[in-house]
Amino acid sequence: MSTCKSLLRVIPKTKLFESEPDPRWFGNGPNPGYDPAWTNGNWLKSRFHFSFAEYHNPQNSSFGVLRVMNDDLVQPKRGFGTHGHGNMEIITYIVNGKLTHEDSMGNGESLGRGSIQFMTAGTGVRHSEFNHGEKPLRFIQTWIVPERNGLKPNYGGYDAKGKLKKNTINHLASSVKNSKSDTPVKVNQDVNCYAAEIELGKSVSIDLSAGRQAYLLCIEGSLKVNGEALTRHDGCEIHGNGEPISIEATGVEETENGKVAHFLMFEMKDAPGSGRKDI
Repeated sequence: MSTCKSLLRVIPKTKLFESEPDPRWFGNGPNPGYDPAWTNGNWLKSRFHFSFAEYHNPQNSSFGVLRVMNDDLVQPKRGFGTHGHGNMEIITYIVNGKLTHEDSMGNGESLGRGSIQFMTAGTGVRHSEFNHGEKPLRFIQTWIVPERNGLKPNYGGYDAKGKLKKNTINHLASSVKNSKSDTPVKVNQDVNCYAAEIELGKSVSIDLSAGRQAYLLCIEGSLKVNGEALTRHDGCEIHGNGEPISIEATGVEETENGKVAHFLMFEMKDAPGSGRKDI
């Protein structure tokens, strides 16, 4: 246990940058003075796990090939107007509400809890992301550096409706070169994405080989990860030593899928020296 702990570092939510941008920046109208459906005064509250937008921190620029992880809360009838991306693999994991995507390739789709919208931005794509619903939308958007630039743009969606299982690891994404893993999402990088919803007192485990690393986000509830406590919005850097990662639900929240703790984890090749330098 002590060996595992030495390879794990919690990134507390208090060390994340919180962004609440002007609604005009993304084509939204002014925030209402009062709306009982809103849970935040501003249309967007985003927690940046890595240097991004107005948060410039060279001591926290990435974790291996994981370049961006933004935990976004979007209020009803608001969203991100059409904007562009290039040379990134983008995975958007929906926590609650429904996210509507439209892009320059002609795709349009609305997906809910546990689902993924993903893009190979490649040579360039433009898209919008909106919450057209009556309640707040929360999603985790991750940008992954691709194996090479100049790829053909691509979009795909994974609809988790009716497929959510508790106390089970869901392997959601893997490399296009990995023929052994039949995941709903394939990306152009040596990365695996896992998620799980866990009932109180239950636990799951994930193998993490030596020479691999992972970044885990506690989305809802509270967890013990190899004995280390995480609560909602906390992150965790993990470097593998061949021992499994044990993840236990120590606290649960009422969610769209009942009372659970909930996490998202990205696993990748170890990058010596990666991780936050300012903690």
